[in-house]
Amino acid sequence: MSKSEKPSKSRRATLGDVARVANVSASAVSRTFTPGASVSPKTRRTVLKAAKEVGFQLNVLARSLATG
Repeated sequence: MSKSEKPSKSRRATLGDVARVANVSASAVSRTFTPGASVSPKTRRTVLKAAKEVGFQLNVLARSLATG
């Protein structure tokens, strides 16, 4: 999948998809969606724009399982 391609309709957009489109690391994407985590305003804007482009939606259930 190229940087500009969206994931197919048959699968959900992943954190990795967002990272690829935003040209940032997966950890930068993760920090963007973690309240209180350190991420620059520029990176946050870039990641949020990329997340919207690929249709990324945070999986709250998965987040709760990972954090307890």
